[in-house]
Amino acid sequence: MTFIQKNKYRIILILGALILLSTCIVYWLEKRLFHSVADIDCKVYPKTLSVGDTLFYADKTSFSAIKKWEFGDGNVSVNDNGYHLYKQPGFYQVTLTLNDQYSKTFSVEVLANTSKGNIADQITSIEAPIQAMQFENVIFRAKSSNAKLFSWKFGESGTIDSKEQMVIYAYKNPGDYVVTLYTDETAYPITHKIKVLPSFKVLGDSTAIEDVYKEIDEDFKSHLQQIANGSNFNTHYNYLLSKYLCKNENVATKVNTSKINTFYYYCMGLQFDKQSTIQSVKTGFDENLDCVTKVEITQSR
Repeated sequence: MTFIQKNKYRIILILGALILLSTCIVYWLEKRLFHSVADIDCKVYPKTLSVGDTLFYADKTSFSAIKKWEFGDGNVSVNDNGYHLYKQPGFYQVTLTLNDQYSKTFSVEVLANTSKGNIADQITSIEAPIQAMQFENVIFRAKSSNAKLFSWKFGESGTIDSKEQMVIYAYKNPGDYVVTLYTDETAYPITHKIKVLPSFKVLGDSTAIEDVYKEIDEDFKSHLQQIANGSNFNTHYNYLLSKYLCKNENVATKVNTSKINTFYYYCMGLQFDKQSTIQSVKTGFDENLDCVTKVEITQSR
């Protein structure tokens, strides 16, 4: 009797085990290295909503490294999940793109909001504290359902200080101020009184506070320009995050007086925009002058 005849059952078992192992390896490689649209694990809901309602989105795809949500109205997001508000009715295509290669699209219908609401909801008002500290970043928000144009005077400069619906402002001097808001829907300006208390922060040397601010702003500008020039992102981003922002990635960041974004999302976009030139940076601190809580950037292409 030959060796094969004597051990044929053992040989069959070994061959079967090898085939099963090979199948498992091929399956693992396909899941690890090769993907398709069917592997994208994301959702958008609700699919039908009204203007002003919240659209939720979420991505749980395991292999996604770089992602971009496009909402069909010109707005984008790089978050794993979040929410979006549509301002106009219509049909929109919400698309998630992963690693610049795989994409999945959802159709969303936004209906016109027919509810009129009560009269109180349509009156423009200022949402802001009545007391703040010197150098503290104070949030002022115009509450209005109809106004589209806004002009703020905070009573310190004597001129128009901002034209956004929501504004972050830090008073440089203590005192009693009257904040004035002008809109395209009000015949008379809306006012708000705020008392600014002096800051107890004392600098440790004789350097003028204006020089300290200028030095910080120039350092900020230098590292942001390095990110725009394609230098190592983590080096310059983490430097600013640790030294000035107290590791708060959600610091309010405004570019060319546009909509306010977080510092993280601004820097993420800046590293892909190789033609940007940072012209100036203005930072704002908390009341203890320890952490930057506001960044205003002027840049061009």
